[in-house]
Amino acid sequence: MTIVGMTTKISGIDRRTLAKLALLSGAGMTVPGIGTGPARADTASAVLRLPAPTGPHRVGAVELYLVDRSRPDPWDPAIPVRELMVTLFYPAQTVRGFARAAQMLAGAAVLFGEIAPLGHPQLPSAGVDWAATMTHAYTAAPALPERRPVVIYSPGGGDPRTLGTYTAEDLASHGYVVAIVDHPGDACDVQFPTSTKYRGQNRITVFRGDPRTDAATYRTMIETRIADCKFVADTLVTLMAGGNPDALGRSLPRGINRAIDLDRLAIYGHSAGGTTAAETAYEDNRFAAAVNLEGYLDWVPASPGEPGALLPVAAHGASRPTLMVGSSEFADKHALDLSWTVLLARSGHRATRCQITDANHWVFTDFAPMAAQLQADGLMTATDRNALVGRIDASVAVSEVRRLLRDFLHRTVGISA
Repeated sequence: MTIVGMTTKISGIDRRTLAKLALLSGAGMTVPGIGTGPARADTASAVLRLPAPTGPHRVGAVELYLVDRSRPDPWDPAIPVRELMVTLFYPAQTVRGFARAAQMLAGAAVLFGEIAPLGHPQLPSAGVDWAATMTHAYTAAPALPERRPVVIYSPGGGDPRTLGTYTAEDLASHGYVVAIVDHPGDACDVQFPTSTKYRGQNRITVFRGDPRTDAATYRTMIETRIADCKFVADTLVTLMAGGNPDALGRSLPRGINRAIDLDRLAIYGHSAGGTTAAETAYEDNRFAAAVNLEGYLDWVPASPGEPGALLPVAAHGASRPTLMVGSSEFADKHALDLSWTVLLARSGHRATRCQITDANHWVFTDFAPMAAQLQADGLMTATDRNALVGRIDASVAVSEVRRLLRDFLHRTVGISA
């Protein structure tokens, strides 16, 4: 695996890096466990829709730009601080007069359309207006000023935080404050509110293949994500106390500080984010519970098919209630089982496991509702849809993933079903 930093800033992004990504696309870069297939180039722009939340509350959203000055960026030595982008979804007091938030900002959407098909070759290389998808949340709407459990979400390796929208806003509609986190340098694209002397306004991933194939890269990814999530928890302490953690001091929704209850803090994540969630909760006793959505719990093994060294949470057992959720069609299920079996054996009643039938690895992301729409629009084959999210009906997948999350969080951080 080659790690390529970003140096030259042209219109907010390094064009040489984009050119290298294009070459990788021509070389057929793939990720183990997912298939390949033709994507139809189309001059039309399909607009994809997210499923509506199911809870009784309307949802607000606000973006936070966070800067951790205690550590440098692990992926780009030119950046002396660690920057994060976070979106908070929360129960809103009212949404009257506030605009719905887009799933992706315009610049990030353009880059996602160019970069995401390199890691997810089932996605079309053209024909989708990624910037047109709207959430069901309203930007900066006032928060319902009642203390609510808080949940942090870490996305899969290379994925942006915005692919966790359908679960996050549903949890918010049921009374949770949800912080979805971008991990810059890891995420395929991150758009900041402004450029700095160290970087342009946009950063794209340094990954040029599956991080799981490179031991040093994988360790850096997981350790960085754990530190990122702990730092987000730190900033939520500031927010709960009435401070403003946004590095630019941008205005916050009215009442947001009174909507946060960090005595009921949980974390969930998908793939590398699931790894992050389980280990973060093990290491940091501020977290009362964790959900691992199909993330490995070992380091990269010396040889394929062999067990790697276990992460502490697997080696010693979960110290907090931990839910492990898999998909029946995940191609690397055997490797996953090597660490999951140990964790379950060493955790007693604190860890449980379940599986979603006829589903594949990205069923836990916004691709679950989107893949069926792409297939209906002729932009994705049935084979590619199955390789991405599985044969499961989209509405069933969305309902099942949301239910599993809600039921577990209701039991562990205190909102009754």
